Amino acid sequence: MKLATIKNSTRDGRLAVVSRDLAQALYADDIAPTLLDAIERWPSVEAALKARSDALNAGSAAGAFAFDPSHAMAPLPRCYQWLDGSTFANHGALMESAFDMGITNEYVKYPLVYQGASDDFIGPRDDVELTSEADNMDFEGEVAVVVDEIPMGTPKEKIAPHIKLLMLVNDVSLRAHAAREMKTGFGWVQAKPTTSFSPVAVTPDELGAAWVDGRVHLPLQVQRNGEWFGHPNGSEMTFNFFRLIEHAAYSRRLRAGTILGSGTVSNASRSAGSACIAERRAIETLDQGAAKTAFLRFGERVRIDMFDAANRSIFGAIDQRYVKYGAPT
Repeated sequence: MKLATIKNSTRDGRLAVVSRDLAQALYADDIAPTLLDAIERWPSVEAALKARSDALNAGSAAGAFAFDPSHAMAPLPRCYQWLDGSTFANHGALMESAFDMGITNEYVKYPLVYQGASDDFIGPRDDVELTSEADNMDFEGEVAVVVDEIPMGTPKEKIAPHIKLLMLVNDVSLRAHAAREMKTGFGWVQAKPTTSFSPVAVTPDELGAAWVDGRVHLPLQVQRNGEWFGHPNGSEMTFNFFRLIEHAAYSRRLRAGTILGSGTVSNASRSAGSACIAERRAIETLDQGAAKTAFLRFGERVRIDMFDAANRSIFGAIDQRYVKYGAPT
């Protein structure tokens, strides 16, 4: 099942089911007005949503319309909590080796997690509005999960049933602020602006055999201005989503609708490229003595997508420009 939130001039949008091929959609707000409401009442609405999704995929649903990702908000336009991890040890090792990030080997001991802003996410085709190129604008391609309510202290062995949906992420980053804020010990604020997500959120069964042991075993396709930037595979996740969620729930309950991100998808092989500029710059620093790849300039475009074995987009693409906040469109 694939779910989206369609723009309707409200902050939470209108819930819709989307066909497997991402071509058609059908409103489902009579079942649950918003995706957050659906997640909070999942046992009572899942069957009805699935029935509507099945009818849409069978071509027997009245009221279907063409799905346009530019009309989609983030699947969850806002939620109670957005926790982003750093679960790929290769990424942590590269960043530590190349730059003074203020951490030493923590990324191999347990998942690193920060709490980001969850009150205002960016749609998959909406511009990323930022204030200055001097902030060293970056993107970070990730995978995220949406969970129902998870009691405090839930062990990783019991996490799987709580993962209801998966999405792709562009964790927008301002690298000029990252090292300073990390060293304060209080975490990121200015370095982590609003985050964007894929056009649809999908139930784990949509991934088929690619969803194994709490990891997505598929490459994340990342482009900058239409050119290949990387295709790292999610299978190299050091700490899987079960362990990440166990870590986050150690001392608190996670409310339904909490989103948890994998952190930058990263592979040991240089041939996989990178899912963020900072990692490519780290590789250049280590291999060539200096970083050469520039951070983003206003007007540049980033695209993040993931395809199944038949080369069909699973989540739809995040495809957006970075623009100056307040500038005329």
